[in-house]
Amino acid sequence: MTNQPIIGFLRTGIKSECIGCGACAQVCAHGALKMSEDLEGFRYPVLVEELCVNCGLCNKVCPEENDISKYHLRQKAFGGYAKDEGVRCMSTSGGAFSCIVDTWCKDNYVIFGATGNGIDVYHSHITDKAEIKRFRKSKYIQSKINDTYKDVRIFLKEGKNVLFSGTPCQIAGLRKYLELYRVDTSSLLTVEVVCEGVPSPLYVKKLDESLLRHYGGTISNLDYRFKDGKFDYIGRPFSPTRKGRWDFEVMRILLSNGKKLKKDRWFNPFWSIWLQHLMNRPSCYACPYATQKRVADVTLGDLWGVHIYCPELYGGNGGSSVIIANTLKGREALRAASIGMVGHEIEMDDVIRFQGPLRRCIPMNPQREAFMKDLEDRDISIEEINKKWANRPSLKLILSKYIWGNHQKVRLWNLKHKFSGK
Repeated sequence: MTNQPIIGFLRTGIKSECIGCGACAQVCAHGALKMSEDLEGFRYPVLVEELCVNCGLCNKVCPEENDISKYHLRQKAFGGYAKDEGVRCMSTSGGAFSCIVDTWCKDNYVIFGATGNGIDVYHSHITDKAEIKRFRKSKYIQSKINDTYKDVRIFLKEGKNVLFSGTPCQIAGLRKYLELYRVDTSSLLTVEVVCEGVPSPLYVKKLDESLLRHYGGTISNLDYRFKDGKFDYIGRPFSPTRKGRWDFEVMRILLSNGKKLKKDRWFNPFWSIWLQHLMNRPSCYACPYATQKRVADVTLGDLWGVHIYCPELYGGNGGSSVIIANTLKGREALRAASIGMVGHEIEMDDVIRFQGPLRRCIPMNPQREAFMKDLEDRDISIEEINKKWANRPSLKLILSKYIWGNHQKVRLWNLKHKFSGK
């Protein structure tokens, strides 16, 4: 038993010092640390003092308390999309994750990733890559990591090939956990997403409550970036197995009563509020992983800037991915996955130019505290929140996205090269 919490966050109470990876709770054999939501909806460790034996393991495993090596010198970047249009259509961007899974997971494997269940997001694992659709699509909520670090440790000791995907902070927690137990990680491949900060789960909870009042059903499926649209950039009709509308992805909500709702990205209050950095986890504003140096073998993201520096990889607005190999193991995974993709190697300088989270963490919005107070207030509805805090799209934005958008720029580039014979 102790009167002095070991972890820095529990000593100081400064929430920006906790990334919410959950490694401390998983390493505690006495159950003295529990992950619990605060008023903002983010999960933090809570100490049960009578169970603490002051062993110090929570301090040793915390990525915020201990240095973690980052990868940088062997980076190699690849841009492109899956040759299988069905995979590409069902993915947020170009389907790179599915291509890595398909080639890396040959036998005796286990795959970990984030699963969505209504508005809840949690980490789980599968042993059949045919079920990989559970881990596709961006969730935009920090998943409940549960006991997955413990599970990875067990599977690695059993000789399994393990692929673990998550946010950089979750990868950092896993690495420190395995390092503490001196687990052989030669058969572990870590895959992280380019993360621009996780929003408060309270927003979606309030949205869910509102939908129940207005439509009589709760959220059964939430697709933050659904590829919707009638035609692609050269006028061909879309089909369920081909391409999508990557530049104009909508939020699609399926309700428990069968109703379907959609909201265009640039008219969606959620995106406006999130992009203003009003509701991110406090640690996101001081994220130690928002840098070119990475903590995972492989980094995945959207190939932003594709219409500028590699328009040949735009692929009819169906979605395109960037894959960054940060280690030799990552390079091997990239080499194998690229066989099933349309694409080629690209310059890291170009990638970094269009990936803000590889350069810096998001800035703190000075109005965040005021926004979160409104969000926490049970008497303020999500409609009132949106009216007060979300920005309507400007005429300039509408013109740049809907009239003179990326698809039009790429179309002109294609015409130019067609007539120039290049």
